[in-house]
Amino acid sequence: MPKAYWIAMYRSVSDAEALKRYAALAGPAIQQGGGRFLARGTAAAAYEAGVAQRTVLIEFDSVQQAMAAHDSAGYQEALKALAGGAERDLRIVEGLA
Repeated sequence: MPKAYWIAMYRSVSDAEALKRYAALAGPAIQQGGGRFLARGTAAAAYEAGVAQRTVLIEFDSVQQAMAAHDSAGYQEALKALAGGAERDLRIVEGLA
């Protein structure tokens, strides 16, 4: 079964404190759901229509595992803590095998 990758790209952050509250809850919830953080931070470079903002890349064993982590009670609590403090583009992509 191919691995899956959760890719979150932050377009803007309007409330840094809300982002800190979110991160404190989201990290443990994602790891409990089987996620492994591969990269996170400000983009080293952005091309074409890219935005040089915070990007997070998380690996899961499957798409189903990634979706379950997102839909978990712990992660949903983290989203409530974020409460609109950031505009993000979050995608779950299946690996190539």
